[in-house]
Amino acid sequence: MKGIIAMLAIFISVTAFGQSCIGKWVTIDDKTNKKKSIVELYRKDGKLYGKIKYLYPREGREPNAKCKECTDDRKNKPLLGLQLVRGLKWDGSQWHGGTIVDPEDGKIYKVKMWLDPKNKNNLNVRGYIGPFFRTQKWVRVV
Repeated sequence: MKGIIAMLAIFISVTAFGQSCIGKWVTIDDKTNKKKSIVELYRKDGKLYGKIKYLYPREGREPNAKCKECTDDRKNKPLLGLQLVRGLKWDGSQWHGGTIVDPEDGKIYKVKMWLDPKNKNNLNVRGYIGPFFRTQKWVRVV
């Protein structure tokens, strides 16, 4: 009986946080379709956060690039280790209610994320400013 209860508890905890976005993801630029970085998504106090773990080399980028365009507490912080994603909540089908910053231009977007139902190794990341949005596809690092 205890085994059944334990299995049920594990099942409930997995479904409570639904789609597992926890882990490392390769970010793909929605304009150029090129790899930009590897972001690690992690859960803290029941919310989803993400920080840059690796930057793919790019012409014109300084080796120790900083978020020069950011306007909040991330201003002039190194891109490597920068917390891009903040405070998303799980609603049963997607993560939402937090923010994501684009370190290229410093814009902060409301964001929602969900796994591609056809391929759980693809994460849809949609940033909103008002009625306008941008969507990127991130690919799980395996």
